[in-house]
Amino acid sequence: MRSVTYSMNVSLDGYIVGPDGGFDWSEPPEEVFRFWIDEMRGVGVHLLGRRLYETMLYWETADRDPSLDDASREWISLWNPLPKVVFSTTLSEVRGNARLASGGVAEEIERLRAEPGEGEIAIGGATLAAEAAAADLIDEYRTVVYPVLVGGGIPFFPRHERRVDLELVETRPLGSKVVHLRHRVVR
Repeated sequence: MRSVTYSMNVSLDGYIVGPDGGFDWSEPPEEVFRFWIDEMRGVGVHLLGRRLYETMLYWETADRDPSLDDASREWISLWNPLPKVVFSTTLSEVRGNARLASGGVAEEIERLRAEPGEGEIAIGGATLAAEAAAADLIDEYRTVVYPVLVGGGIPFFPRHERRVDLELVETRPLGSKVVHLRHRVVR
């Protein structure tokens, strides 16, 4: 069965964006960007909330920029063809290799797990991940922790959540004082 992972950059105090909605503090140095490229190789489908989808739209046309570096071109070669499912109540259409979700996150994950396919089912976006977590659908939490306290904003982990026991699977320094932590849900 395909595993469901939730991975994002996160501040040391647990936020994916700060109180002003910004995430400039998580601009990845090259070694962190390379890490995300390697992680993407294991993803079979990516589930996104509307805000993350709109942020990631940049990559749909970024290859037209002649000044793009090799790492960005490699990311585009992995990201753009990757199947994506977008959860939104306000969008009527999506671009690229994306489709709008036809059901809730639990229904979509159940459908994707039943379909033949390789790679993980990755979730991006805290609101969407909170819904998946509430339904006990996340198998692994992966954080790339930046050494900054942003003091508020959108938390990586849902608040008012039940207890979830985790097992540390991997700790990996990524340079620039950034650390990747990978935890598996203990069932």
